[in-house]
Amino acid sequence: MADKIQAKVTHRFKASPEQVYDAFIDPAKVRLWQLAWLQQAGLEGELTACEIDPVVGGKFLFADMRDTGEARHWGTYKTLDRPTRIAFTWITDPSEEADPSLVTIIIAPEPGGTGAIVTLYNEMDAQWADWIAQTEKGWISMLLGIDAVLIAER
Repeated sequence: MADKIQAKVTHRFKASPEQVYDAFIDPAKVRLWQLAWLQQAGLEGELTACEIDPVVGGKFLFADMRDTGEARHWGTYKTLDRPTRIAFTWITDPSEEADPSLVTIIIAPEPGGTGAIVTLYNEMDAQWADWIAQTEKGWISMLLGIDAVLIAER
């Protein structure tokens, strides 16, 4: 097994843990936050795929068209414990299939509040060490996109 490194980001949501959890796996909500994520990341892409089978062992595929071509993100759900934990493999290139990244999302109730605190861990091969900051920036953009969708629902 290759050496591993980890990107880690945290975000505080005003939405409940259940609402945040559902936003990660509900296809209609995922489409909305994918668009918001693209905007947060400063990209003007068009969604080309949003396929989700939200069961342990189920697969997902997110894709969008960018200036450089289609960006595809796919994987398999490893853990789905509503409303506290989601884990999945994360693949962006077929060469990663044999040793995919593992993303674990911990959703905790905000102490003394009605919101949720999300901590996202992205464990990946150590060869990507130079990409930690960019990876964390991407995950923060995604969490901000989810937050925008949840705020709009209120």
